[in-house]
Amino acid sequence: MSTPKRRNFQIEAFKHRVVVDPNYAEKTWKILEHAIDEIYNHNASGLSFEELYRNAYNMVLHKFGEKLYSGLVTTMTSHLKDLSKSIEAAQGVLFLEELNRKWADHNKALQMIRDILMYMDRTFIPSTHKTPVHELGLNLWRDSIIHFGKIQIRLRIILLELVQSERTGEVINRGLMRNIIKMLMDLGSSVYQEDFEKYFLEVSAHFYSAESQQFIECCDCGDYLKKAERRLNEEMERVSHYLDVRSEAKITNVVEKEMIANHMQRLVHMENSGLVNMLVDDKYEDLGRMYSLFRRVPDGLSTIKEVMISHIRETGKQLVTDPERLRDPVDFVQRLLDEKDKHDKIISLAFNNDKTFQNALNSSFEYFINLNPRSPEFISLFVDDKLRKDLKGVSEEDVEIILDKVMMLFRYLQEKDIFEKYYKQHLAKRLLSGKTVSDDAERSLIVKLKTECGYQFTSKLEGMFTDMKTSQDTMQGFYASQVAETGDSPTLAVQVLTTGSWPTQPSAPCNLPAEILGVCEKFRTYYLGTHTGRRLSWQTNMGTADLKATFGKGQKHELNVSTYQMCVLMLFNNADRLSYKEIEQATEIPPSDLKRCLQSLACVKGKNVLRKEPMSKDIGEGDAFFFNDKFASKFYKVKIGTVVAQKESEPEKQETRQRVEEDRKPQIEAAIVRIMKSRRTLDHNNLVSEVTKLLQSRFLANPVIIKKRIESLIEREFLERDSVDRKMYRYLA
Repeated sequence: MSTPKRRNFQIEAFKHRVVVDPNYAEKTWKILEHAIDEIYNHNASGLSFEELYRNAYNMVLHKFGEKLYSGLVTTMTSHLKDLSKSIEAAQGVLFLEELNRKWADHNKALQMIRDILMYMDRTFIPSTHKTPVHELGLNLWRDSIIHFGKIQIRLRIILLELVQSERTGEVINRGLMRNIIKMLMDLGSSVYQEDFEKYFLEVSAHFYSAESQQFIECCDCGDYLKKAERRLNEEMERVSHYLDVRSEAKITNVVEKEMIANHMQRLVHMENSGLVNMLVDDKYEDLGRMYSLFRRVPDGLSTIKEVMISHIRETGKQLVTDPERLRDPVDFVQRLLDEKDKHDKIISLAFNNDKTFQNALNSSFEYFINLNPRSPEFISLFVDDKLRKDLKGVSEEDVEIILDKVMMLFRYLQEKDIFEKYYKQHLAKRLLSGKTVSDDAERSLIVKLKTECGYQFTSKLEGMFTDMKTSQDTMQGFYASQVAETGDSPTLAVQVLTTGSWPTQPSAPCNLPAEILGVCEKFRTYYLGTHTGRRLSWQTNMGTADLKATFGKGQKHELNVSTYQMCVLMLFNNADRLSYKEIEQATEIPPSDLKRCLQSLACVKGKNVLRKEPMSKDIGEGDAFFFNDKFASKFYKVKIGTVVAQKESEPEKQETRQRVEEDRKPQIEAAIVRIMKSRRTLDHNNLVSEVTKLLQSRFLANPVIIKKRIESLIEREFLERDSVDRKMYRYLA
């Protein structure tokens, strides 16, 4: 099969040279120039754009692009010069209207011209690196009109005057302003910035500097902030209506600097209306406005925060050191809670729940609550008051709210172990007297304490509840075993408390009445028979009793009294008159307890089942006591409390403090050993720092005490000093 032969094609030049009319370029340009003139003179309707496009196309094709481009520049420049005279001649507000109208005409003409010269735009201009037609038209407008001396200055002055008029409340033609500003932006961001924005910001700074000075002299802080906020909003609105969106940050910075940053200190400290007054008077709206304005300027929020911290600390310090306030612990804690609620609400409503302000509030409360060494005791007394009586009939949700507030104060305490001591005492009294309003509320608080401080903190508190439950079961077993022997003997209810879990003070045993003693011995025999290796000791200072008593005219009452009071009253079954000394010998109740006991039986109006001679409020060792036949009460059941101060006496306080200090020693030593075991060697300062950090969830360890515990551990050979550096310690395995 044979392959076909290839044919080679050749393109030959024309045999005859093509001759172009030597006047072709000039003639064609004249046609195009005439068309441009007609366009600018608004006579474009009679033009054939297809023909004009072809002419421009042919000029470029025949290498007359340069002539076409330079002719375009000359013609447009000429028309723009005519336009500039027309604009310059316009007077007043007509100046802007004329400028706007001519700008619209120029844009329209430019669009048509660009359509005609599209081929030049696409081929000639890129290859020769010349300016495209549309951009050329804008540049010529800028140079011939906007940067024409008289027009440039007049335009700037009129624009700034219109802005000033609007600031003083006049209504201006915003549409016209928007068109003129857009024209400047279309001519390039540098034109807008250099011809208008730069001067606009400068004039605005002078305006707001003068206005802010005027306002600060005649307005209070709240009114000033309203005016500043209004001005800020006006400027943002102005930008949205007719300025470049990028001007917003610049003009708001000017307003913020002149109206807020330059007057911050004077505003927050303004007499009778500054920040402190707003905080005191709960002016949420003004505070919110101050927060939103000050956050816009450097150091604005820190200025508010510093003044707020100073105010809260000063207020709190007055509260916790005022002797009048310290007389009522419950009121003292309630005032703390009210103060916290007040500032929480301010931070929530006015400060946008700002974390830095919440932290500042917490640090301020921690500072002043710990100025009062009795704060742990008072908070425990507040809990005691609430869980004894105040929470009766309160819903579970409200109980939780109160307990959460208590926990919030508890977190501020540096000496949480002191709170634990008092709380344990108060809880014990509530449980043993059956005065707790709600077991659920009690347990809920213990769970919260456990979550906050760990199992070790609450293990003994939970043990107290366990003992109460076990005691109920024990009593059921005891009475089940005594069925045959129950006669007229007194009914006994014993709570068996585990030593160590309960805050029991060593109490001298008193002489119980014979009737009670018999039942107590039966219980002792039963209990020790069912539990091996245990020992019972009666805490007579913690018990209560119900006595049936018959007074004159056969009037009967049931008296609810303490164990000590029962011992005293039972003596009067066999005597009408007893002296203080006789009562003391017969009962062997400690003197301080006996005096309080007799005081409540003989000196409290409406509860005086005994009479005292001589009559006085205090008990003397020479006093005599009689059974009061004339006692009367409208109630069958009469509760006789023991006269006791709600707060601890000074010796009791010292004793509690001593017990706390003793309890801290093993905790400090355990922390030292734990740290040294992991670090092996450590210098004194770092060891003290780490021990303090480790124990801060329970108490603030005293460096002097830490040093003593280190010395004790060295003596017992848990640690040793370095032979070279005496401040360095080593752990001994």
